[in-house]
Amino acid sequence: MHLSVDELRERVEEFRASGLTTQQIADELSLSQTTVQWLSASDYEVDDKPLDVKVGWRSIAVKGDRIEAVSYIFCDIIDEMIGDEVDVIVGVSINGIAFAQSISSMMDLEFSIVRSISEDASGHLSQVYASVEGKRVVIVDDVYSSGTTMRKTALDLKSAGAEVKMCMVLVNKSWDDEVDGVPLRALVRAATV
Repeated sequence: MHLSVDELRERVEEFRASGLTTQQIADELSLSQTTVQWLSASDYEVDDKPLDVKVGWRSIAVKGDRIEAVSYIFCDIIDEMIGDEVDVIVGVSINGIAFAQSISSMMDLEFSIVRSISEDASGHLSQVYASVEGKRVVIVDDVYSSGTTMRKTALDLKSAGAEVKMCMVLVNKSWDDEVDGVPLRALVRAATV
């Protein structure tokens, strides 16, 4: 479904009214936080809109078998890039969790979850799942836009004692190939040229 700028703005306002943060709205709409902030501005100008690509991957997300099929490709890339130098697969809430869980199951690795608290605060590493202290981790999310979420997540995991070996996403909307020195791999690059 293709939404106009005005329709996107309405969706942003609906999500904001229900209490979602900019990061959570960006996750729901598969847009960058910058685009969500622009859509939230009361004085936005269409000519001043940020350059962004909306990623719609609902066709994959609605079935577990499809998530597993895509996760198989992630596993192959992990094996190619770092082999068995990984202990924990970390899913970034909310959209990276399904892939990370599937990958951890296929590779017989531990599984952990990081979720954003707010745009300004760092994330929260769930205590319910595997600890990352002293372990080698791969971070998994759905979309990489400006890199803000992935950078904050990698920093938080390093602060928790993890060695971040690789970052993986379904779609990379940038030309970045690393996150603060850590390799970044995507199944698809959707960057403007």
